[in-house]
Amino acid sequence: MDFFKQFAVPHPSFLIYASMVGIGLTMLAIVVGITYFKKWGYLWKEWLTTVDHKRIGIMYLLSALLMLFRGGVDAIMMRAQLALPDNTLLDSEHYNEVFTTHGVVMILFMAMPFIMFFFNFLVPLQIGARDVAFPRLNAISFWLFFMGMGLFNLSFIIGGSPDAGWTSYFPLAGNEFSTSVGTNYYMIAIQIAGLGTLMTGINFMTTILKMRAPGMSLMKMPMFTWSAFIANVIIVFAFPVLTVALAMGTMDRLFGTNFFTTANGGMDMMWANLFWVWGHPEVYILILPAFGLYSEIISTFARRNLYGYKSMVASMVLISLLSFFVWAHHFFTMGQGPVSNSIFSITTMAIAVPTGVKMFNWLFTLWKGKIVFTTPMLYSVLFIPLFTLGGVTGVMLAMSAADYQYHNTMFLVAHFHNVIIPGVVYAMLAGLTYYWPKMFGFMLNEKIGKWTVWLLSIGFVLAFIPMYITGLDGQARRMYTYSESTGFGPLNMVAFFGAGLMAVGFVLLVYNIYYSTRYASRDISNDPWDARSLEWATHTPVPEYNFAITPKVNSTQAFWDSKKNGHELFPGKLEKIHMPNNSGLPFIMGCAFFGFGFAMVFSMWPIAIISLIGLLACLAYRSFEKDHGRYISVEEIEETEAKLRGAKK
Repeated sequence: MDFFKQFAVPHPSFLIYASMVGIGLTMLAIVVGITYFKKWGYLWKEWLTTVDHKRIGIMYLLSALLMLFRGGVDAIMMRAQLALPDNTLLDSEHYNEVFTTHGVVMILFMAMPFIMFFFNFLVPLQIGARDVAFPRLNAISFWLFFMGMGLFNLSFIIGGSPDAGWTSYFPLAGNEFSTSVGTNYYMIAIQIAGLGTLMTGINFMTTILKMRAPGMSLMKMPMFTWSAFIANVIIVFAFPVLTVALAMGTMDRLFGTNFFTTANGGMDMMWANLFWVWGHPEVYILILPAFGLYSEIISTFARRNLYGYKSMVASMVLISLLSFFVWAHHFFTMGQGPVSNSIFSITTMAIAVPTGVKMFNWLFTLWKGKIVFTTPMLYSVLFIPLFTLGGVTGVMLAMSAADYQYHNTMFLVAHFHNVIIPGVVYAMLAGLTYYWPKMFGFMLNEKIGKWTVWLLSIGFVLAFIPMYITGLDGQARRMYTYSESTGFGPLNMVAFFGAGLMAVGFVLLVYNIYYSTRYASRDISNDPWDARSLEWATHTPVPEYNFAITPKVNSTQAFWDSKKNGHELFPGKLEKIHMPNNSGLPFIMGCAFFGFGFAMVFSMWPIAIISLIGLLACLAYRSFEKDHGRYISVEEIEETEAKLRGAKK
């Protein structure tokens, strides 16, 4: 029986048991539904084995939306616990688990796949490519991410969630203080997902450098593609650091090594340094593609070309460089000394300069523009003041002397969310609304969309502005309760109300998707927004091959030039198109990684060895597999093109 005890949740409660039942019933309903409608074959042929960048992007999107609500539930639970003094909704153990999983889920399993969705769906279309450089590697990247996400979330019902914070600092994350397998889940699940992300970085760097349409020089790429390229360069340099740190942490927990212990020569601060050498560039992996999306949307709905293209590119390059020289601002209060603190204080404040350049570029794009306030544009315009507030408080935190007051308080929590929510979440929702018709052939309801924007924005202000005040008054973060005498109660109740409004906004987003799916007109053009970049020049829905004829580009806004200035975008004639074949191998390898990870979490070495052998067998099979893809004939292309043109008449 001792063997089975490790699978039990260490701190069970009614909420956890109810969630287990809910998860079980949901999974059962999905299996029954797929079986009833006889969709297993369709699921395997069209989705599980696909290497199409557009379908892989949509699977990233579904994962991100699922995790948005998973992490949102954690957020509501935390705000509910802190809404009242001496509240007993969550005990200290559950609160630790909730804020740990909230941070990991929102950063790594919500924001990252949202970014990956836009990389996958948009980048090949924006550069006029048929697919990514390595389609199978792209599929493996997704399934590694998906299995890592699944493994992490499994901790909720088997073995217990991690509870050492989303940064998982040692020695708190060591076996001495984190006695359950929760931190094992953290180390191994993030490592599996991170390997997939690293592969994505290599893949998209290659795609952008080698597969651009004729005429598209680097300085003629759309701004989102530039942001994607720079973000993937950061991924390639930053994620190996995280991979190594997680491997070392795993060995400390499973094999008794002493990399991060406080005894036998270990150094717990080495974990903190390695984590933030990855962790701070990670913020810019998220924010730079968001900036790229805002650039596309603002330019489209201001009806003007983006102001200061070269300075926008230069500012992103500078941000990417500086992002690797700011990590130690997380240690201002840890005894580094005045020289080190001063250096990292200066580099942290310096990164605000190129960010400010981008703000002025967006404002100048809006200046004298014929602005159309669609839902995506509303997100983009509200982002500017809200994100600026987060940036200003970031400069406050960058002052090392003042940071002694702000550090480890709710002020820091408010600042981080003040940057990430308007900077990343708003961009993701704006981009989702903007590109929805290109993905699915109908538009989301504008009226419901605008209600969603305002509910989220009002809720955001009410949820996080009070945290600045309570933080300055001394409310520490990560504290699961406080006494009435502190006076924090009223403002925390306002924050809870604001979080509730945001939750209503996200529910309204779901309702919008449901309503629009049922009632929205399918009679829309390929270019419903009158957009400017190349992805809108193809059909809706986008055919497998993206473009029947490879486009020829002569400016940063090639599609706009073809519409307004008579530029011939598709010179040449139809020729057969080479495309990759679907493959089940990436999915099978993902399952083997999941089995290996689960076995490692619980130190079940025979299962781990079997899974590892399965992985090696998959690699060997691929090494000897002869699969050179297939060709789509000119006749098939003509038939598809005629069908798609006819659908828009």
